[in-house]
Amino acid sequence: MRKRSLSFRQNLLLIWKLAVLLSFIFLVFALVRIHFYYDDRSPDDEDGDVFQGNPRLAFMFLVRRDLPLDFLWQTFYQNVDAANYSIYIHSEPGFVFDETTTRSTFFYGRHLSNSIKVGWGESSMIEAERLLLRAALQNPANQRFILLSDSCVPLYNFSYIYNYLMGSSKSFVDSFLDMKEGRYNPRMSSVIPMRKWRKGSQWIALVRSHAKVVAYDNVVFPVFKKLCKRRPPLDVSKGKQNLKLQRQHNCIPDEHYVQTLLAMNDLEGELERRTVTYTLWIQSATNMETRSWHPVTYNYASANPQQIKRIKDINHVYYETEHRTEWCKSNSISVPCFLFARKFSRDGAMRLLTQGNFDSSALSHTYP
Repeated sequence: MRKRSLSFRQNLLLIWKLAVLLSFIFLVFALVRIHFYYDDRSPDDEDGDVFQGNPRLAFMFLVRRDLPLDFLWQTFYQNVDAANYSIYIHSEPGFVFDETTTRSTFFYGRHLSNSIKVGWGESSMIEAERLLLRAALQNPANQRFILLSDSCVPLYNFSYIYNYLMGSSKSFVDSFLDMKEGRYNPRMSSVIPMRKWRKGSQWIALVRSHAKVVAYDNVVFPVFKKLCKRRPPLDVSKGKQNLKLQRQHNCIPDEHYVQTLLAMNDLEGELERRTVTYTLWIQSATNMETRSWHPVTYNYASANPQQIKRIKDINHVYYETEHRTEWCKSNSISVPCFLFARKFSRDGAMRLLTQGNFDSSALSHTYP
């Protein structure tokens, strides 16, 4: 009888120890989940998105090194209230914007200190965009976020651009179904279904809530980093191995990431599905007899008043894969489609200044 009683007490003690151990494990797991929850939130989640004060445009320049058109932007920002905008620059690591590297005082010290080496057609391009967004989101006054290249020029004055973007509650993201090219990798399907796969221009203008989705995404970006990669170029020295290489998916991350991410979050209804940055693309053949698309560069001859007027007069964009005509509107009001244009050379940008395309009279449009 004593043995049976002793065995019962031993079993009870064992069960109690097991219960304590499981409770401890559960507590540790809960603490880890809480840590990751707070770690994954954007810095201003606690305060929400309601901002009381003067809203700013965040100009985010993604550049290779310096800003060759800084003289034009100097004129653009001249006499503008500094409380209405912020500037952020992602350049190559270690490059500093100061009096020795730029002619514009507006860019002094605007470079990111945590920039990374960026390769065209690589995931590093979208990581650099995310770094810019994270930096700009640190200032709660920034309410619109514009991504620009080192060859972009504004087509209107600051006031017009400010009112255009602030006057709309939507982001401007060029986004359409990608049905022609084999860029979608079926290995993505467990996270990114093909029906959510999108393509478009990387030059975006986001509202704050969408900027946070892109900046702090930790679901879609890892998939892009692993499975969306540019196909290696043809190499004559590799002979038949080229056939194998050319069967790989030719995925350009910056042409798909933001569009697909926003579609994945069911946010397309909150977008104007067009870009506000104009680019003219032409198809050209390489010496390997393959054809590819390249943006036209506007030089002194082609950056003439007639060409600039043609760009500014565009009021719709046609998307062939969706048989969709996007009429350019802001809050149901017809507006010009484009606020910026690329790619401009130095002499092309200089002509905008010297021939009246960028003076106050040429840019005196009043936003409706």
